[in-house]
Amino acid sequence: MVVYLERCGHRVNRKRVQRFMRSMSLAGMAPGSNTSAAHPQHKVYPYLLRGVPVVRANQVWSTDITYVRLARGFAYLVAVIDWYSRRVLS
Repeated sequence: MVVYLERCGHRVNRKRVQRFMRSMSLAGMAPGSNTSAAHPQHKVYPYLLRGVPVVRANQVWSTDITYVRLARGFAYLVAVIDWYSRRVLS
């Protein structure tokens, strides 16, 4: 849309076209992401901490893992966090 309008001599950018399309209730032809759809065969596990008050240290821990890109490869970074104090334990 931006390319077409520029070829016709109009000065537009992506945000302006996005605003016009939103006001006219238009959407692009490309399919949107479908990352929230669960596979029907995947088991759904219950969230066991729903409604549990965290009132003391060492009651609930959580972990996070990611990798950091280095000049030659990458390294894993793992964090263990206490929910009550919000301190990184390891």
